[in-house]
Amino acid sequence: MKKTIPILFALLLYTVGVSSVASTTLNASLAPMLQKVLPAVVNIRAQIKITDLATLSKLEKNRQNNEAVPDKFLSVGSGVIVNADKGYVLTNAHVVDDAERVIVTLSDGRHFTAKIIGMDKASDIALLQIQAKNLTAIILGNSNNLKVGDFVAAIGNPFGLSQSVTSGIISALGRSTLGIENYENFIQIDASINPGNSGGALVDTDGHLVGINTAILAPDRGSIGIGFAIPSNMANSVMQQLIGYGNVRRGTLGVGAQDVTPELANAFNVDSAKGAVITQVIFNSPAQKAGLQVGDIITSVNGVDIKNANDVVNTIGLIRVDSKATISVLRNNKPLMLTAALSDPKKREQDSQQMDPFLYGVGLKDFTLLSPIHGNVEGVMVVSVAEDSNAWHSDLRPGDVITSANRQKVTSIGDLKKIAGNTQDNLLLNILRGPGAVFLIINKES
Repeated sequence: MKKTIPILFALLLYTVGVSSVASTTLNASLAPMLQKVLPAVVNIRAQIKITDLATLSKLEKNRQNNEAVPDKFLSVGSGVIVNADKGYVLTNAHVVDDAERVIVTLSDGRHFTAKIIGMDKASDIALLQIQAKNLTAIILGNSNNLKVGDFVAAIGNPFGLSQSVTSGIISALGRSTLGIENYENFIQIDASINPGNSGGALVDTDGHLVGINTAILAPDRGSIGIGFAIPSNMANSVMQQLIGYGNVRRGTLGVGAQDVTPELANAFNVDSAKGAVITQVIFNSPAQKAGLQVGDIITSVNGVDIKNANDVVNTIGLIRVDSKATISVLRNNKPLMLTAALSDPKKREQDSQQMDPFLYGVGLKDFTLLSPIHGNVEGVMVVSVAEDSNAWHSDLRPGDVITSANRQKVTSIGDLKKIAGNTQDNLLLNILRGPGAVFLIINKES
């Protein structure tokens, strides 16, 4: 018997599905709430140009009777009107990614060509705009108030079947490490959703938007009652950046962190196994400049409670570059509040490279060796070299031992850094490499 392996996939083409019965009270109906909400859920059809060579190659291989290989396909999904006055429609980024044309169909049958205001592939959120009158917008709910067991309804257009509704409960919150998106904090639901639901609405019993339906866990692309939605608070945060800037630019904090397990909580002498303990602070990062230390336990960021390390990733990931983050930590079991200015990692890399153009990206350690070939060696060993750095282009490699710089003897990292800091254009290095030795020149501008 063939074994079925469940796989996760984003709902690229169609979305929503079959009904399961759930209501807050026995014999209660969702109909009054849905009458108000349904006009805010739209159908989206995007004409996508195929630019991926692997996809084109696969289509070429599978074509029959010398039929032409299509260079376009139709992506069908759902969307939610979140601002009636401005015509803003939220959907998934994968529904409209690489779209040449996007058509939005309203519940009353009207069609509009949509403008893509912006999209964020990392969170799978896109914002569209249509020029239309008499729109109905949905009210944004607070997804932080959701609890496992709450009743919800999923609305969308599965397999192109418009205005389909399924209901169920919230099965879990904060689902992550699923490999669907870069930033994952999914609401897991048992309401059936199918291909075509991508970008559709997940609403609570008050008709408030609490999530954007995104993906399912399924064998053979069929629904088994395990669906995932992006929380409305995350979607709204991304949307605000798309409205204000047309893009999402994330700042970085510069820490490594792990979950606080009961064992770690006991070792750190803290009462609760919640939060994220800092395991690493990157040199010259916003975290280091803010005073964060290894062993600090992050408990909140900008007032948002941190339950685990993934919460740190998601919360920091929703803060725009150059913004400040207020970080509450426990240090030696005492509360402390610090402020970090999140920076652009690329800009920080450029600044670091400008400060140390010759040795940027090079890992070093002091080195001594009594060698039968070289005798008593004192110098600096190269541990690592970042690709595409000036040192890399100058052929400096791990395992090299630097014994002089600009014809001055080098016995420590301090010696090497001092000489490099006083060098204008070219740094001349004498290195030991295996049984031999060579001179290398690292150019300031490679």
